[in-house]
Amino acid sequence: MKTANILGVTFDNVTLKDAVDAAMEQIRAGKKGYVVTPNPEIAYTALQDPVYRDIINRAALVLPDGIGIIYAARILGVPLSGRVPGIDFADALMYRMSQEGMRLFLLGAKPGIAEKAAENLKKKYPGLVIAGTRDGYFQEDQQALDAIHDVGGADVLFVCLGAPKQERFMAGHMEELPVTLSCGLGGSLDIFAGTVQRAPELFRRLNLEWLYRLLKQPSRIGRMMKLPLFLLIALKTKLFGGKKA
Repeated sequence: MKTANILGVTFDNVTLKDAVDAAMEQIRAGKKGYVVTPNPEIAYTALQDPVYRDIINRAALVLPDGIGIIYAARILGVPLSGRVPGIDFADALMYRMSQEGMRLFLLGAKPGIAEKAAENLKKKYPGLVIAGTRDGYFQEDQQALDAIHDVGGADVLFVCLGAPKQERFMAGHMEELPVTLSCGLGGSLDIFAGTVQRAPELFRRLNLEWLYRLLKQPSRIGRMMKLPLFLLIALKTKLFGGKKA
């Protein structure tokens, strides 16, 4: 697949369909790996932390989740097909998995959320096997690993622990996890459980999901400030040069 390097993070230049096709091919081949879905906040953290950046760049798929990534690509003159939101990738992947009776494990969120998400997903995707669930409130990673081992593993693991914890978990335990593909998906379990509502279609169509989240949760303003900061760094790199890779 073609890639696009944006301030050191190597994104896959794919459509949603391309991404899901690649994921399914990897699952069927039994090739271990993990998927990351960086938004500007994650990409900015990667810009400051070389170890974290390496974790992201070693992923099987690096999907441009936020519109800020697309804007940065345009500023830098780097081609990207468009956004591939993690939540949309997860939905499309589960649909394809359900057609082949594949197994999914849900890890993350507050106690009870993963279980509720599992109930909803089994109704939405008949044929999808929910192998097990575990909340994200564990003291040691081994507790999560044991929970996944106890159910005999899965084809896919959704890791919803928030960045950078989820990426470090996936990279650090990739070989010992009894799953083929792990996907870092932030707060997706809350949406699948119905406890958090995704932005209305109008906001999504206008690429303003970030604004909807900010309006619903003003305390996010500190995190949101990384979006304009990331774009300013991209503009500075475009105008004055600097390391893009």
